Amino acid sequence: MDLSLIIMQLLSGIALGAVLVITALGLTIVFGMLGVVNFAHGALFMIGAYAGLYLASLTGSFWWGLLLAPILIGAFGMLIEFVLIRRLYGRSIDDPLLLTFGLSYILVEGVRIVFGSDGIPFPTPPQLIGVVDLGIGFFPRYRLFVIALVAVVLLVLWLTLEKTRVGLIVRAGARDPTIMQVLGVDIGRVWLAIFGLGVGLAALGGVLAGPMRSVNPEMGSLVLAEAFVVTVIGGLGSIVGAVVAGLMVGISISMVALFAPEMATIVMFALMAVVLLIRPQGLFGVRGRTA
Repeated sequence: MDLSLIIMQLLSGIALGAVLVITALGLTIVFGMLGVVNFAHGALFMIGAYAGLYLASLTGSFWWGLLLAPILIGAFGMLIEFVLIRRLYGRSIDDPLLLTFGLSYILVEGVRIVFGSDGIPFPTPPQLIGVVDLGIGFFPRYRLFVIALVAVVLLVLWLTLEKTRVGLIVRAGARDPTIMQVLGVDIGRVWLAIFGLGVGLAALGGVLAGPMRSVNPEMGSLVLAEAFVVTVIGGLGSIVGAVVAGLMVGISISMVALFAPEMATIVMFALMAVVLLIRPQGLFGVRGRTA
């Protein structure tokens, strides 16, 4: 088999992995810092795709949709946290899981009622149509953009969490909210911001995935499964784990699709099983921490 074809498929896997990383990152941030398993994450990914498509159509610019959709859906996530999730802190982990599970059905059915069940194409922005000659083959310009944008978002997120006062408050609040309250920090605002960030990342993943697949009410279901697989492989609550596992899963799916397309969907579950047999807490998870 031609080496250039294998390299192009590898790049396709990295592009797919980039979308999985940004989506799973929102899931793992919310669980790692709030202890909430957000089963509505896939539905919010889908809502983000629809919001991006609508805003792009309304403004005539993909870039406005890409910018505004994560912000607006992130704000919607903050509303969900304030009205629904906040009442369940300190209770069994099953309570927010069941609540968000029901919420996901409400969101999916609501979108189906408004937009119908058929898929809607999400046009690629004119500036990113076509392919780029990499010397060893041609690769879609839009997928290179996705890889680059996700890398930038990851860098900004890491710098914010690790190098700023805001990041210090967020990390400290996740570890010991009682001490932060004693010190005068409004921990409710910290939780609100964390949940909004997680939902905003899901929406960003939805907008980025839109031009690579049709936008439809069911698109979040598979993404939710993929995001959970990535989170489990990387380790529950581990940001580094979400990044590494997302790329692993994306590349695995892409490479297996090249040699055995019928196995592409199940390879991520096989990978998860192998990782859990070797390291039950995931690649970067803390032993003893389970969902």
